[in-house]
Amino acid sequence: MRLRFRQLQAFHAIVETGTVTGAAAALGISQPGISNLLAELERQTGLKLFERVHGRLVQTPEAGLMYREIDTVVRGLDHVTQTVVDLQNKQAGQLQVASQHSMSFGFLPSVIAKFARDRPDMNISFQSQYSSKIQEWVVAGLFELGVCEMPMLYDNLHVYPLHVQTLLALHEDNPLARHEVLTPELLAQEPFVVMGPDHITQRRLRAAFEAAGVPLRTRVHSHLFKNLLGFVKEGMGVSLLDRFGLEFDTDPRVVARPFKPTILMDMAVITSATRPLSQVGNEFLALLLEELQHYSAGDAPIVRAHSAGLARSGQAEP
Repeated sequence: MRLRFRQLQAFHAIVETGTVTGAAAALGISQPGISNLLAELERQTGLKLFERVHGRLVQTPEAGLMYREIDTVVRGLDHVTQTVVDLQNKQAGQLQVASQHSMSFGFLPSVIAKFARDRPDMNISFQSQYSSKIQEWVVAGLFELGVCEMPMLYDNLHVYPLHVQTLLALHEDNPLARHEVLTPELLAQEPFVVMGPDHITQRRLRAAFEAAGVPLRTRVHSHLFKNLLGFVKEGMGVSLLDRFGLEFDTDPRVVARPFKPTILMDMAVITSATRPLSQVGNEFLALLLEELQHYSAGDAPIVRAHSAGLARSGQAEP
């Protein structure tokens, strides 16, 4: 089966814009052209990708799976195109950063804005994504720097490990807000809003409750820290969150308390080990590590691991 890139691009644009009209405008081709490309893609794959419900296009489950893979391909070509434009225009540099979600809503935009203040001609490419995809993007050269959660899935990365203390978020009206520190014993009757069962914070939280002999009551599972925080704001439970999501959210309905035993979230700044950083990338990396130092548990210095293999075992360069 030979799929044409234009078919994938049309499918991607329909998902991104939500309509054939929007996709046509985004790609600069006619609506019948978009419809024909989609029909060809469905015919070649033998898959129904969209259903029309009350006049709206709704993705099928198969379309959702395809989109996740096609997104990398289409965005990759966009980055290639942007690179060519930058070289043609001889721009003063391009900053390419990808981040896991909790840092992307406040912390990293703030750091990037600080870095860009005296670089008015610098072009900035910033995306938030799941950690596995960020590692893939950095390895593939689509982004120079990434910030992700561990573990590392690739060996050809330079890794700067960062261990961040989590905090317990609860609604301001929760009676437990009167405590300075919260423990499994105090939280025995509290419903929790948690990440999926395989996420490191959820596994460590479950282990802490098991060690205390206290049942962990989970009420809501979700996949983003921002979602967890949203449920806490509505009083649906308490949640263990990293400091980035909490410190850059000013909603007065949420208060944060230390949780004991301390649970750390293992994160890392990553760059490719097979290609050198640009001058802009090196300068931003230095600023980013400096800004992250404040979040490092116990103010431990952030140093580069020799390879992702060392990062998996928790070893770092002395």
